[in-house]
Amino acid sequence: MKREWILQTRETRRRFDNSTWVPLRALETLEDGSADLQTAGYVSEFFGCGSVAFPPEHRERAEGLSWGQIGISHSVRPYAYDDGHYSPVDEFEYNDREPLGVELVYEHDQPVVGGRKWILSPDLVIALRLVKDGNSWVRPEEDFVEVVREKLEEDGSHTSIEIKREFLLDYLAARGLALRLSYYRRRIENVASLIGTEYEQLVDIDEERDGGRFELRLRELDRVFGGSWASFRVWRTDVDPEEDAPVMGPERDDNTESEQRQGQRGGYVGVRVEGEFWRDEWIDHKGLSVRVRGDADSARPHFVTETDGTRVASQDLKDEDIGRWLWFRPGVVNELLARRGFSLKWYTRETGAIISTSGYQTHFGINSADLLTIYAYDIAKLPTWEQHVWASNNVAPDGKVSGELLMSQVEARPASTDAFEELLFQTMRLLERSFKERYGISLFTHEIDDQGAMQVVSRFVSADRSTLLRLAKELVRVFSDRLNVRELRKIAARADKDKLGSNKLLEDVLAQKVGVDKARSVFAVIAGVYDMRLADAHPASDKVSDALKLAGIDTGQSFLKQGEQLIYNFGSTIYLIGKLIFGEGE
Repeated sequence: MKREWILQTRETRRRFDNSTWVPLRALETLEDGSADLQTAGYVSEFFGCGSVAFPPEHRERAEGLSWGQIGISHSVRPYAYDDGHYSPVDEFEYNDREPLGVELVYEHDQPVVGGRKWILSPDLVIALRLVKDGNSWVRPEEDFVEVVREKLEEDGSHTSIEIKREFLLDYLAARGLALRLSYYRRRIENVASLIGTEYEQLVDIDEERDGGRFELRLRELDRVFGGSWASFRVWRTDVDPEEDAPVMGPERDDNTESEQRQGQRGGYVGVRVEGEFWRDEWIDHKGLSVRVRGDADSARPHFVTETDGTRVASQDLKDEDIGRWLWFRPGVVNELLARRGFSLKWYTRETGAIISTSGYQTHFGINSADLLTIYAYDIAKLPTWEQHVWASNNVAPDGKVSGELLMSQVEARPASTDAFEELLFQTMRLLERSFKERYGISLFTHEIDDQGAMQVVSRFVSADRSTLLRLAKELVRVFSDRLNVRELRKIAARADKDKLGSNKLLEDVLAQKVGVDKARSVFAVIAGVYDMRLADAHPASDKVSDALKLAGIDTGQSFLKQGEQLIYNFGSTIYLIGKLIFGEGE
């Protein structure tokens, strides 16, 4: 290994009070399995860390606590005294019945099933509103960011629990605590000889370094593992193993015997090079607790509120009576929906809401310039990280506030329109129900979650030509690809029905009612959308243009409106199919 590895020169310079991750408890060992502890070639590294949080009134006393008192060897378990006093697991006691600090990681012994289990403080989990996700604790309200990570061995034993410092400081500030860490790192390498190695010129070291203590020791393996040994054995002679229920009497010289052995152990060849480092440090909060205590967050962004580009701080918009709206590029919807836990909900043709992991529903309206307009307060009350996503898509006012949004928020008279996305899925359900009632067959092979599918079948997906084609692909997936070919063949009339695909089979059912030419005309949009889906995989300008024309898309409009038109044309065709097959009433 390198000399700097055994001297830990880089590691001793690094401190946890400015690191991203802070260990709350650690017991990690890495070994080179190619050699055993007593032979040359053995390499190992150990890191251990313990921690306790202390209130200000006990900080002075805590300064004297180090590796021996709060390191990995200190017990983090509850204790019941004989006189009835009970010390709960979250209290750190230096002397009996004298709680000085707060434990953030508990030991949960597993004497029967085995393993070393550690439990993160439930108070910390609930205060930061964390949920378990595999070996991590995440915070859904902040885009499921990983806050705590746990490391385990193959048998499930914990080796480390670390917390992201940003969240730790928030929690400590809310409770008025400071976290004291005590940790120890040891590195060992056994070499056949120091000569010719990186360690040739090294000598023993015992020094204060970087706020801790470092020791380097070089010892012959024979001195470490060799030497004299002795054993002493004592046994009883007054027990008859043939008796059914033997009883031993008091121990005396005449009913005991003993033997003593001793010898020398040696022959270990090589040198053990061992570097050790101990350090204690404080992790102090900064007096700010945005998440737990709800303090004002100075990191909140500014938003454009005027046509001249004037910006207003988020905190100055956090008032329901501000009376302003903000404008955003529609791409923000896809950016948010790409994140875990976000969803899109429609109210009317032009209005809907983004439902976020923070629990808020941000009501928006789409205006004539294809921008999202949102009441400023609805943005200002969102979590800071979410506001930054919106702020990156914020633009100067253009195209006025959405008319349907004003009808709802100002006139208290919501529009009576429906989003074409909603109508599409309602129409598919109507068609499915009609086929079941008239023909006794299941139109689709499998169910889908309408709300879930609506996240990808949305006008917002259409941002350019390629994403418009992708939207067509999603339309085919939720309709044509689900059509029950086997059942449709039972009611189809064409002689070659066994060779027909899903769309052609449904077209044949329609042709039985309105004739072949009329059916082909009605299915033109579905055929065009299907061709758009194929063009998504094999883009060719002439084929794409033909497919768009067949699907009834006005390419002179914005891509957002083309996406809306695509959904409308597709849904209208499905409705027309049902109307022609079953009649208006059905």
